[in-house]
Amino acid sequence: MRYLGAHISAEGGVENAPVNAKEINASAFAFFTKNQRRWESSPLSDKNIALFKENCAKYGYFPEQILPHDGYLINLGHPDPESLEKSRKAFIDEMQRAEQLGLTLLNFHPGSHLNAISVDECLRRISESINISLEKTKGVTAVIENTAGQGSNLGFSFAHLAQIIDKVEDKSRLGICIDTCHTYSAGYDIKTEVGYLQTWQKFDEIVGAKYLKAIHLNDTKKEFGSRVDRHENIGLGFLGKEVFIRMMRDSRFEKIPIILETPDTTKWAEEIKWLMQY
Repeated sequence: MRYLGAHISAEGGVENAPVNAKEINASAFAFFTKNQRRWESSPLSDKNIALFKENCAKYGYFPEQILPHDGYLINLGHPDPESLEKSRKAFIDEMQRAEQLGLTLLNFHPGSHLNAISVDECLRRISESINISLEKTKGVTAVIENTAGQGSNLGFSFAHLAQIIDKVEDKSRLGICIDTCHTYSAGYDIKTEVGYLQTWQKFDEIVGAKYLKAIHLNDTKKEFGSRVDRHENIGLGFLGKEVFIRMMRDSRFEKIPIILETPDTTKWAEEIKWLMQY
């Protein structure tokens, strides 16, 4: 079973997310539970929560098909103590929102050292932030997204992901989301058949296949190993179509949310239809 969809809009209220997902014939979806570019947002109302659950039931979306994403301002490895505390507070709020909506996953970018602390110290802070958040919530798995390695962002290396996982106490509520654009930009060759097999072998050996909880399916506007995060629509970038056909035929991605974050949102329904034929 393939859970394939896109990061759709929840404008007007979280209850609109499953409605918008249904409109593009998605069997999975991602969304923001609050404004992703603001620290503070109004709490979810009882009405928001009830309607979200009602619409999910109406259109057949279960928690394992839904991948909410946290806000862009959060940096769980921030070098500044006050900013780190602010990020941790915001992340706990994101986890609690997912919990209120009856969801079981929350996708997030690990963090950045901002050239102010060492890589190891930043990764340690990220693990500590996850520990704090898991202690204050229940039922929601924290799903770390690999990055392209742009700027001072960490998480572009499988070794970074493994190091974060190593210091998380409750590993049963921890997962990884692999973004195809980020992976290729970070220097993992998933484009060729040999490179694809080797990349997933490395992931299994370094991180662990059991941690794979989601996929972001994006082509890339930038060359291999560029360390630049620029998504492109399927088949229009440097990855081309073959890798996506290969992924749709790969049994390891069954029953986890596979999410498009491609820039031309008008093509999502078309991309989903094309991908599902494989």
